[in-house]
Amino acid sequence: MKGSKGYRRRTRNLKTKLRDKGKLKIRKYLQEFKENDLVSIVINPSYQSIPHPRFQGRTGRVVDKQGRAYYLEIKDGGKKKNILVTPEHLTKIEESK
Repeated sequence: MKGSKGYRRRTRNLKTKLRDKGKLKIRKYLQEFKENDLVSIVINPSYQSIPHPRFQGRTGRVVDKQGRAYYLEIKDGGKKKNILVTPEHLTKIEESK
């Protein structure tokens, strides 16, 4: 049988051991970021819409906001890419000066 090539392939057990089970955290859902904040992408599979799994663990800067979601500028190989991610999949990183 031919395997699936869908957007969510191989994500069934994504971070199941590390995620919080039970109710979804409203604080995570409603968190706000400012432009130029440094954030990390940590996919929470409890939510239906996830960023592409290849971006799991990547770090980027907030460039813009669209609705509830944020555009992040990340470096993928040698290219800079802008991806759209909802706040429940983002964790703020404190910059050391």
